[in-house]
This record gives sequence, structure tokens and C-alpha cells, in this order.
Amino acid sequence: MEKDLADLHSIGSEGQVGPVNSLKMPRFAGLTTFARLPRIDQVPSYDVAVVGVPFDSGVSYRPGARFGPNAIREASRLLRPYDPANETSPFHTQQVVDAGDIGCNPFNIQEALKTIEEEMTDLNSGGKKVLTLGGDHTIALPILRSLKAQYGPVSVLHFDSHLDTWDTYFGEACTHGTPFRRASEENLILKGSSLHIGTRGSIYDKSDLDDDARLGFGIISARDIPELGVKEVVRQIRERVGDTPLYISIDIDVLDPAFAPGTGTPEAGGLSSRELLAILRGINNLNTIGADIVEVAPVYDHAEITSIAASHLAYEIISGWSRVSKDRSNT
Repeated sequence: MEKDLADLHSIGSEGQVGPVNSLKMPRFAGLTTFARLPRIDQVPSYDVAVVGVPFDSGVSYRPGARFGPNAIREASRLLRPYDPANETSPFHTQQVVDAGDIGCNPFNIQEALKTIEEEMTDLNSGGKKVLTLGGDHTIALPILRSLKAQYGPVSVLHFDSHLDTWDTYFGEACTHGTPFRRASEENLILKGSSLHIGTRGSIYDKSDLDDDARLGFGIISARDIPELGVKEVVRQIRERVGDTPLYISIDIDVLDPAFAPGTGTPEAGGLSSRELLAILRGINNLNTIGADIVEVAPVYDHAEITSIAASHLAYEIISGWSRVSKDRSNT
């Protein structure tokens, strides 16, 4: 039975409603929201919304990412209120809510993109931060469209084993392999300030790399990272992005299949969970205006390895926003 928020949830110093208190309701019990946070309709306002987009009609290989948002929420039950790595309480320095799922048409890609853009525009209005749980990578395009009206073109930091700047699949212009080509063509991104991290594996032709550079992206490939190290990767990201508005897009297949087997297009030789968390921690005071974590397909997962990784990446991003919020309040 649902109780009063104050009886069940932790409460921050300024009245922020945090996660359900695990000493009052065991982590394996109760309703499932991200990190057991309040629903968007349970609080008067919010700083950060976590929203699911259970859409995978744009996949080109293994489907199943439509079940990603719920899997990530379930795995997030173990997240706790204090983050020692970032020295912050991410759910108590800012009001974070679960905004539920965007219900978009699974049979019509263009109609789905329109729905996502409209609902994202409502969620991120007034500078609110939105962390989106996908879903396949097609959803990045309408999210970037929604952000342009508020911020203009933004820098994109794209963690992925693939470029996602291909042109079409079977004549379809909007799929999970094309969002950043469309975004560049529509002037949604800042060319020269955007960057792929963790790309690897085979591509269709060498000209794909030339196209990608023309579209405005730089690349730090997975094979570069062991030699560069996390600190140098962070330095290069910060140098390229600067203080521009930044959108972070994480395809879970940027991780090696050992750390994220539950995804649609796995590639060997990827990042470890520890490496990716460390990179995110190194850039979490940049001007990040939104983020997504996509392509979690739990049907190929076991022991929740992939969804656990995704939930911790989400927590790292939210902690980064908390640190910025805390730093501003102390100035």
C-alpha cells in the first residue's frame, strides 16, 4: 500500500523528495521507479527528470531495446542516496523524478519521432535536465531537435562502438544508425565541437570516416584509449567541447560485451564499465544540458549485467548535475 511521501521517502534539506528509504521498504519491494524516486506527479516541480522511451523500431540487427527502460529501472533499485566518488547526494541537492515513459507509435518511425520531440520539449523546458532511457539510438534525433529551440546547436559527446552517421537503411533515413548524420544536416549540432568516443570494429567503407569528419565529428576510438589513458581522454574532450552546451549520448554497446552483453549490435574490444564511469566523472562539471542511455536489450542480458551498468552510468550523470548545482549554491 502506498504511504505518504514523507513517511516512505527520504527528504532533502530543502524539501527535495528522494528515494524510498530502504529501511522502511526493502529494495526488492514496492513500486519500480528509477532509483525508487518519486513520480513526476508526486512533487510540485523538478530539476532533473528521468524518462523512458521504449522504442526500438529503428534497429538494424537484434531488437529488444524497447524493454530497456524498465530493465534499467529495475537494476537501479540498488542505487543509494550518497555518492562518495563525487562527494554529493544527487537526489537531495536537486529534485529528481521519474517521468514515466513516452508512449510513441512502434509502427511509424516519423510519428514516433514527432511524439518524442513534443514530449521532450515539455520535459526540458526552462532549462530542466532530462536523462532519457532508451530505446534504440534513433531517439537521439528528436531529443536534439527539442533542445535546439532552447539552446541552439549543441555539442554532442557520443559514446558508441559505431559512428551512427550513416545515410539510410533500405531507404529509411531515420534509424539507430543515422541520427547524428540527420542531426548534422539539420544544424542541430556544433560541428567541430562534437566527438565520438569508443568507436571500433568494421565499417562499410573508408569513405564513412571522411563523411563523419565532414559532418563535424572527431573520434577517439576504443583502440586509442588504452594508450591515451582516461586522464588524456578527459583532457581532449574538455578541450574540444569547451563551455558549449553539451548533450551526452551513450549507446551501451560502447562497453565491451563482457560488461554489456545485453545489446543489439555488440562489438569486441570495448571500454570497461570502470573506464566509462571515470571518463564521465572527469567531465561532469561541463555544461551538460541533457543525456541519454540507449540500446539496452535485456533479452540478451544475464544477471542484469548490462542494465546494472546502465543504471550506474545514469547515476554518474545525475551526480554530475548535482555537483554543478552544489558548486553554484556555494558561490
